[in-house]
This record gives sequence, C-alpha cells and structure tokens, in this order.
Amino acid sequence: MIIAGAGFGGITCARALKRVDVDVLLLDRNNYHLFTPLLYQVATALLDPGEIARPVRELIRPLRNVEFRQTEIHGADLQRRLLLTDHGPISYDYLVLATGAQTDYFGNASLERYSFGLKDLDEGLALRNRVLSRFEASRWSKTAEDRKGLLTFAIVGGGPTGVELAGAYSELIRLVLRKDFRDLDMSEVRVILLEAADTILGTFEPELRAAARRSLEQKGVEVMLGARVAEVTRDTLKLASGQEITAGTVIWTAGVRASAVGAALGVELGRQARVKVSPTLQVPGHPAAFVIGDLAFATAGDVPLPLLIPVAMQEARRVAATIADMVHNGGATAFRYRDPGIMATIGRNSAVAELGPVHLSGFLGWLMWLFVHLVNVVSFRSRIVVLVNWAWEYVLFDRPVRLIVRAGDDRRG
Repeated sequence: MIIAGAGFGGITCARALKRVDVDVLLLDRNNYHLFTPLLYQVATALLDPGEIARPVRELIRPLRNVEFRQTEIHGADLQRRLLLTDHGPISYDYLVLATGAQTDYFGNASLERYSFGLKDLDEGLALRNRVLSRFEASRWSKTAEDRKGLLTFAIVGGGPTGVELAGAYSELIRLVLRKDFRDLDMSEVRVILLEAADTILGTFEPELRAAARRSLEQKGVEVMLGARVAEVTRDTLKLASGQEITAGTVIWTAGVRASAVGAALGVELGRQARVKVSPTLQVPGHPAAFVIGDLAFATAGDVPLPLLIPVAMQEARRVAATIADMVHNGGATAFRYRDPGIMATIGRNSAVAELGPVHLSGFLGWLMWLFVHLVNVVSFRSRIVVLVNWAWEYVLFDRPVRLIVRAGDDRRG
C-alpha cells in the first residue's frame, strides 16, 4: 500500500500500521517531517530548522514494514489504482492521500508575487532572512521615511498563524533587535496585523478574541479590522477601502487550500479544493483509496472539519484501523472526530486556549500552549533543544538564530 504525504496524517498512519500485515511505501516531496505549529519560530529567529523538522527515514526507522522514497506526487488514476509521480506511476492495493494544503492567494497575482507565505520550511527561512535584512538595510537609509518603509511589517490574516507571527515579531524587535541596533528609533518600526473580518481569531469565543487583541496591542502590534487587501506592490499594500500602507514586507497568512493533488483526481471537490469523502474517509466509488488531513473534505454532521493537526492524526488512525480490518476481510468504519480544543499564543506570558468548556487566557493559557506543543514535538531530541531555546529566550530576552543565510545554487544537479 502507499501513503502519499509524510505530514502529521501520513506519519501517524504509517505508525498505526506497524503491526498490520502490509508493506507500506511512504512518499513525500521533502525528505523531512515538519512540525508546522512552530514554523513561525523559525521565521522569527528563535528556532533552527533542525529543531522542528526531522528526517522521515529517522522517524520510520523502527517501522519494519515501511519504506520511504522522495518524489513529487502529481495525482492518481483511481480506476487503475496507480499513483502518479515524477518517477512514473506506482501501483497500489490501498492508497492513503495525505498531501496537505498550500497557500491560497484567491487568484490575486500581486499577492502571490510580492507577499511571503508561511507553509513550509523554505518560507520560514526566507522570512527570517527578509526581516533581519530589512533591519540591516535600514542602517544605510538616509531618511526616516525610507527607514519606516523598510521597517514596516504587514501580516495579513488574523487567524492563529497571523496572531502568533505578529506577537513573535513584536517581541523579536522590542526585546532583541532593539539591543542589536542601538541607534534604532522604535517610532520608525511598525508591525501591523490586518484582518478582513471584524475580529481576529474568528473560531474562538468572543472573550478570548478580545483578550488576544488586547495582548497584541500591549506588545505594540497595530490591529486593523475590516481591512481587505486589494493589491500588493514591491513597497506598498493597498486596501479595498482605498487606503494605502507603505510596507517593505507583506506576509500572507489569510488563505489555504488543499494541495493540487486533489484537483488532479477527477473526483468531486468541496470548499478549498478539498476532496469530498465518505464517512469512512474513502473516495466515493473507490474503496481502496482514502483521503485524510487537509486534503479531505470530511464533515461532522453538516459542518466541515477544520484544517487542523488533530483532525489529520485522528483520521489517520481511523484509516489505519480500517485497512487492517480490510486486510482481514472486514469492512470500513465511519470516522468520528473528538475535538481536543484550539489555542494560539501571542508571545511571552500570553496565549488563549479553548478546551471544551475551559477557556484560558494570559499566563495560564501560555503555560498550556507551551505544554501541548512541547509534548507533541516529533522527537525527544527536538523537545530538549526546543525547551532549552525557549528557556534561553525567556530568561535572557535573546533569540539565538539571528542569521541571514541563503543557500547557493546546486549547479551539479
């Protein structure tokens, strides 16, 4: 059988199949598994890439029935049971598609060209380079107006990623870069969070949204609501209202859609180009093919399940159990999602957490966020290193990875 995608869904499914009598081929375009909830900490110079990403081959080493290969996945011929890759078609008995999501620019070409996304490791590193480079370049600027343009960072999207990134950049600037650049005039620096709706963190309860906004504003972040972006240029951001903001760096966190694999299957798609699946997470009419994670348009009643890691992991375990049953001539069982809650951090000593009837904000929410994310980091070594870096930053107000590093071209390829 084949698992396409080595994200949370793919890795969880492979691990759940370790005692099942199947040979598993795990495929991904990257040779690493990325702990995406902490990607923004790479972008804000707190963590190194190796602290939130581990080689897939290392993670599957204990799984004797799993083999990994690196390849680009283009789609599948569900009738002929073939997965289509850049190394040719590969036949399967069972297929689990877990290829995740990608940034959605909603057809706005200027956004795609001039803004930065934050979905993969290379984008996190590009953002780290960008922000640090803007500060270095500002020291050569002759006028305050030029410096303000270089040092304005606009984050579009008031969901958890945007909120966490805004809080982290504010702290990087106020607590760390302010010491590095001793002549820095803080009045020339702006971190702006723009949200098209009338509130940030729209999936949270109102009191938690309000707490998050207060915390951001206390950290010096400008929160702009009802601010829909119409166009981005090299140096400006234009809103649908006609307002124009000079910003040398625009970061887009406002839209995601399923990976392009779903559209290449020739099956019915739901919102965000996600593949509509049956209650058992099978592709209708193709019982050997399953779709999980951000690629799957699964519902609880009439409500689509969110693009969250717990959804992908629970779906992966259910599909692994179904495949185990099918191998022994059993049938498929419907998936039921158990909601563990949602949370977002706004930086030092501040987070919001909604865990069923329990709502936490401020310091208690922050402690809960730290605990949940630390225990879910993919390897023990990474947990230790992440914990050390968090402690270092908390005690010394320092971020250890303030490096501008650009990879050279591999001309031998």
